Amino acid sequence: MYLAIREMRFVKVRYSLISIIMLLVAFLVLFVTGLARGLAYDNAASIQNMDATHFIMEKDSNHRFTRSQISEQVLLQASSIVGEDDVQPLGVKMTTMTAEGKIGKLDVTLLGINPEGWLMPKLTEGAAITATGTGQVLVDRKLKDSGIGLGTVLIDQASGLKWTVSGFVNHESFSHSPAVFLNEHDWQQLQLTTITRTSSATKWTDSTYNAVAVKANTHQKEQLTAVLADAEIVTKADAVSAIPGYKEEQGSLWMMIIFLFIISSFVLAVFFYVITIQKSSQFGILKAIGTRTGYLVRSVALQVLLLSAGSLVVSMLLIQVTESILPSGMPFLLQSSTIALTSSAFVIMSLAGSLLSVWKVTKIEALDAIGRTAA
Repeated sequence: MYLAIREMRFVKVRYSLISIIMLLVAFLVLFVTGLARGLAYDNAASIQNMDATHFIMEKDSNHRFTRSQISEQVLLQASSIVGEDDVQPLGVKMTTMTAEGKIGKLDVTLLGINPEGWLMPKLTEGAAITATGTGQVLVDRKLKDSGIGLGTVLIDQASGLKWTVSGFVNHESFSHSPAVFLNEHDWQQLQLTTITRTSSATKWTDSTYNAVAVKANTHQKEQLTAVLADAEIVTKADAVSAIPGYKEEQGSLWMMIIFLFIISSFVLAVFFYVITIQKSSQFGILKAIGTRTGYLVRSVALQVLLLSAGSLVVSMLLIQVTESILPSGMPFLLQSSTIALTSSAFVIMSLAGSLLSVWKVTKIEALDAIGRTAA
């Protein structure tokens, strides 16, 4: 440790340049990871926020809410197995709305829920919707950027139904569109209106919801699978992955992150390898006076560890500053667990990149390095 720190203090410029490069790479890795997690959460926030462990959907719906149609009979059967308190109906419909007195259209996702159930999101402003009331909805706060406020009347373009905004919720979206929550009565009214306006009325004759959210253990899931022959039990993770564009979007972003790790390890490998070659004579002299190879290897590894750890600390501070100045509408999310995992991966990749230098140190011969040949 003494040798590693002593050398870094002696050659400040060289190691400062390496630190800057590692800092930029670490910052880029953390920033792209934050964007990936933010986009993932924004794409499926409403589903991820739900306390459900599974969702009952129509068979062959490919785990997609918008393709599934579930009858009320399924809801009753699930209640008899899991318990009435652990079952909640869920309606999902992506649509386009307009606001009275305003120009422009809004792409939103309507979510039909029981306001007295555990699918009800936390209210942040205004008044909550009730099970007995009609014509009232809760909307995601992002709609405020479009001029939507308390008391604004929203008009569904497909059905022509009108609802008044009674309150706001935070971080509720589906497929990157703001969520609009309405009670079961308004959801049923929406379905009846849709039936009369479309030619596929028979398709919705016995269906009232898109899914049933349940809290079920492994045994209960097996019972539900056995009883509900025309439905399938989907885990929350599978339901999130099936949201249109979710897997493709995350696949591209995580591929970028993986390549960033690989590139950073190669960059560090080249830098430390060149430095090791430049110090070959010094390592040779140290070996000639009795310094063990293991000590020199630990010195190189410690330098990489200190530089990567220091770069990560500074990059985390920069990330916090950057996050504070990002636009409110930009999806960015870096939780403590994600930071810990990403930082650990970065340190491991940095140490992996130094293996070439470590290998070079073990191969240095003392006499050859100091310009002499063995007798």
